[in-house]
This record gives sequence, C-alpha cells and structure tokens, in this order.
Amino acid sequence: MSVIYILIGISLLAALGFLAAFLWSIKTGQYEDDYTPGVRILFDDINNEKKSKNK
Repeated sequence: MSVIYILIGISLLAALGFLAAFLWSIKTGQYEDDYTPGVRILFDDINNEKKSKNK
C-alpha cells in the first residue's frame, strides 16, 4: 500500500513539472504565432522553387 502513496507523490511531482513547463512556454511566447504553422510548408516550397530557378 505504501508503494501506491509513493507513486501518487511521484506522479503529482511530474504533473507539476509539466504544468510549470507549460506555463513557462506560454509566458515566453511559444504560442504567439497562430498563422505561420499552417502555411509553413508553403513557405518552404516557395524557397525551394526559387533556389532551383536560380541554378
């Protein structure tokens, strides 16, 4: 039974660590850009086409 208490404690510490990392990422602006991820693949294709045309 004591093993369950230890595992619950460890899982709560891990959850707090993930929560701290999530809050840190929000505070540092990791989720600020809503537009670019959806069209990033298009930007890469445009850059590759320009490079191949210049050769």
